[in-house]
Amino acid sequence: MLVVLDVGDNNLSGNLPAYLTATRFLSVLILRNNEFSGSIPRAFCRLHKLQVMDLSNNKLTGKIPRCFGNFSGMIADKPIGFVFYDTSEWGSVTLNQVMKGVEMEYTTTSKYVVNLDLSSNYFIGEIPSELTRLSSLIGLNLSHNHLGGNIPAKIGNLALLESLDLSGNNLVGKIPDSISDLEFLSHLNLSNNNLSGQIPTGRQLQTLEDPGIYAGNPQLCGPPLLLKKCHSEDENHNDVQDDEDGDDEDERVETIKFYAVLISGYAAGLWGIIGVLVIQTTWRQALFRFAEVVGAKILMVINR
Repeated sequence: MLVVLDVGDNNLSGNLPAYLTATRFLSVLILRNNEFSGSIPRAFCRLHKLQVMDLSNNKLTGKIPRCFGNFSGMIADKPIGFVFYDTSEWGSVTLNQVMKGVEMEYTTTSKYVVNLDLSSNYFIGEIPSELTRLSSLIGLNLSHNHLGGNIPAKIGNLALLESLDLSGNNLVGKIPDSISDLEFLSHLNLSNNNLSGQIPTGRQLQTLEDPGIYAGNPQLCGPPLLLKKCHSEDENHNDVQDDEDGDDEDERVETIKFYAVLISGYAAGLWGIIGVLVIQTTWRQALFRFAEVVGAKILMVINR
């Protein structure tokens, strides 16, 4: 029975061969670094026993099948290990996998590798939420595709995950808080997306202090992005209140200025008249005579 198929690093081209699904016991499928194109055949959903699927660095298109969330070989409800390790006729198997950003060689521990690598293709659409069922995964690499939408809210269900790379896509929205539940996570790359909001904190994430993890997401804020502090709702409320108080203060200042100008104008006019009367004797005498005449007329009206 065929358990491991590794034809990576060749110049194979064309569509992915659907006949591979006839191998019911296939646990490792490595087709990386070839020229395969087209979408993933629906028949691949029948490869339930897969523990390692590496389709990276090809020219594959379309959406990631939701049925990949049904790979029982990647779900932690049973002991992990390839079927063929139950017999002594198989020798040691060496696996080369890109994990934690570097290519790693697994020999004696290869049967414990559970990895899904679909990086460097042309996949579109959202990351299927069904992938969060694959609770045995230690590596998930979907980087350098054209994936959009949000990071699945239940990403924290991948309890054994050690390496997560979603960089170089078009992901949007906030980073799910559940990502802080990944207690074994030692490599994270979310760079070059359109993520926004505050970076979750707590648990294992506090040990991942490299700002490059989040580079290329200008709307992200908070540690470890020391130069981009987040503004809480309370701070925003205080900012609005400060603005309102500032507007009220400006209005009071303008009112004071208005009355100051009005009073100074009135005073200047009054002193101008008084000054003229002091200097011009004839004007002063005429004013006094006019006042006497007006006063006399008023008294005559009153006495009647």
